[in-house]
Amino acid sequence: METIKERLAAGKEVNIFAIGAIPSPKLIEIAAMTGGYHGVWIDEEHADLPLAQIEILAMACRSVGLDSYVRLAPVKYAAVMRPMEAGIGGIMAAQVRSVDEVKQIVRWAKFPPLGERGMNVSNYEGEYTTRSLPKHIEVTNRDRWLSVQIETIEALNLVEEIAAIEGIDHLFVGPADLSVALGVPGEYLHSSCLAALDRVGQAVAKAGKSWGILARGAEHAEKCRSLGCQLFAFGTDLGVAVQGFKSFSAMYPGFLK
Repeated sequence: METIKERLAAGKEVNIFAIGAIPSPKLIEIAAMTGGYHGVWIDEEHADLPLAQIEILAMACRSVGLDSYVRLAPVKYAAVMRPMEAGIGGIMAAQVRSVDEVKQIVRWAKFPPLGERGMNVSNYEGEYTTRSLPKHIEVTNRDRWLSVQIETIEALNLVEEIAAIEGIDHLFVGPADLSVALGVPGEYLHSSCLAALDRVGQAVAKAGKSWGILARGAEHAEKCRSLGCQLFAFGTDLGVAVQGFKSFSAMYPGFLK
């Protein structure tokens, strides 16, 4: 399986499906069967999924050749560390507002000398105790993917500094929250939003990193692509459900009114 981190490092685009409100492994299987997706975004921030559920979703992703990452509120060490032990490919931290917050996330996610994460190989990530400690440190520090969201005014104003932090691989724009913060809620193609996206794109280009976004329509996605965006979240579990019900209503207008 080519990981999200590997694809981005190679300059390739990454297509993501988001799941959280309907955390079913079957949806992950359907996304893989449909084709075109490279990974799954598991949303712990809004869905408050228990770790056991995250572990099952990570297993489902691996079984169909999709990488995965968890979006979470980085409020404590365990929230960052435990999903990785469960086999998640990476972490995306939401609602960050300072450089210190981002540096703390890196410390929680990385083993020494890059961070201060505690050692445990009794899990999938540690190959259930069969991986040596030096190898585990090497592989985990190298392969785990760390992303932070740029969706607040504070983070936007610090985006150049955040992009340059060692250990951060990727910046992800939350378009809804950012548009609200900029005073133009839902106007994703507003000049203020586009200027913010351009600033993010320039920051990651200078730092040699990548950026992504939750696409808000084809025109929005194309504009983001023109600004250097590599990772696109195109669908969510609830979005798929809503569109599915609407399609059935259109198929049976005489029945489903």
